Amino acid sequence: MQTDSALQATIDAIVQDGKGLLAADESGPTIAKRFKSIDVESTEENRRGWRELLLSTPGLAQYVSGVILYEETLGQCAADGEPLPSLAARQGIVPGIKVDTGKIPLAHAEGDEITQGLDGLAARLEKYKAQGARFAKWRAVYNVSDTLPSRLAIEANAESLARYAAICQAAGVVPIVEPEVLMDGGHSIDRCAQVTEAVLHEVFHALHRHGVALELMLLKPSMVLAGKAAARAAGVSEVAARTVSVLGRTVPPAVAGIYFLSGGQTPVQASAHLDAINRTGRRPWPLSFSYGRALQEPPLDAWRGQAANIGIAQQALLKRAKLNSAAARGCYAAKDEATA
Repeated sequence: MQTDSALQATIDAIVQDGKGLLAADESGPTIAKRFKSIDVESTEENRRGWRELLLSTPGLAQYVSGVILYEETLGQCAADGEPLPSLAARQGIVPGIKVDTGKIPLAHAEGDEITQGLDGLAARLEKYKAQGARFAKWRAVYNVSDTLPSRLAIEANAESLARYAAICQAAGVVPIVEPEVLMDGGHSIDRCAQVTEAVLHEVFHALHRHGVALELMLLKPSMVLAGKAAARAAGVSEVAARTVSVLGRTVPPAVAGIYFLSGGQTPVQASAHLDAINRTGRRPWPLSFSYGRALQEPPLDAWRGQAANIGIAQQALLKRAKLNSAAARGCYAAKDEATA
């Protein structure tokens, strides 16, 4: 009961009307790639400085209720010595932690991948909790083609996601379950919908088998989109309708909240799609955002590693967070991109 009350308190702190999550849990190679795009070296100090910039943005808690951190960040301090998780919490933003250790090829399933990180997870969670983390995230990825993902990949990743979620809840840590159907490739929106439905069905069957309390977890799915190289890109209203349709057939109403990943969309696309989804009227769950690049790209471009640019970078982050907050309420307007 004490564990359940702790989990519920975290859910209540995260699931707030119009608020979403900032995904700042990029691995070393990923953040190095992003820094390279602005000619900034990926040193520990530069990574620390960038993440302090994000977490110390004045007013961010108006629109962001939680932040997903990378393990390195969980142990870092701001320039004044305050631990970064403490800085987030003081701002009114719940700290969380990415706990998977990345993906590898799935044996006997060419083209498919499986996520690692279950070994020693319970012990790591106790350490992360002591550092201030109150929720966790685990990402599974599904490559899409005419034949991918295989049934083996769908089942194996669902089992890992469910085991992770069960371990988290036993430790008093809210699990975010992230099954990402990748945008890479030329598949149609129909194929994406087919794969997403199969993936989510299997994930929730596995969660049920492992006794995961749906009211005490969050789902971080991808939207139903055509592949980046598809012959026809789906319109905003079609993406919204297909996404809500698939979720309605697969996600139990008991789930505490759905926080979409942006998954290769531009910042503007991610906001427009989220807004359209929230205008459909069919939503037994809160539908919000858990964006990484779609929130960070504008402030990163403004910062460029220069201390003098911290203020304008934080303004860029706040603007993007405000627009996504409006989208989470179904009241985003494209004209606001120029004035927010």
